[in-house]
Amino acid sequence: MAQPETAKADVGKLRTNEKKWTKALMATGWSAFPNIIIEKQQALGLDALDMNIIIHLVQYWWLPDNLPHPSVETIAKAIGVTPRTIQKRIAALEALKLLGREERRNTPNGSMTNRYHFDGLIEAAKPFALEKAAEIKKAAEERSNRLKRKKPQLVVDNDA
Repeated sequence: MAQPETAKADVGKLRTNEKKWTKALMATGWSAFPNIIIEKQQALGLDALDMNIIIHLVQYWWLPDNLPHPSVETIAKAIGVTPRTIQKRIAALEALKLLGREERRNTPNGSMTNRYHFDGLIEAAKPFALEKAAEIKKAAEERSNRLKRKKPQLVVDNDA
């Protein structure tokens, strides 16, 4: 049975990433992350710790409607900072409206881990993405137009 085209494309992307990162590393899992957020992190007001927290959260976001929900302690341990540092930085990201935090109360005396969403970050990055997409499209059109131009023909004058 033949694979659908999207499945073939996904397998092709995985194989390409395996060539870059090795099969052993890719077998442990990987995350998709928009380059524009990396490129524009300073313009978005994100420092290195913020980016590390966001990337760490992204690794837990496999499905659009299943928001990531690692514990603050898990994030802190992975990054090598204190849980209080993570709490402060998440609060700062919330204040910037780049990260959303949904508390999940389990009982009056305890709670489950928070869920995090990236709606604000996505909206903040969107203008940069649209600008970059327009630049990419313009460059592709210019490249195509250059290739379509007629090349000068060599004319040999046999009478000379």
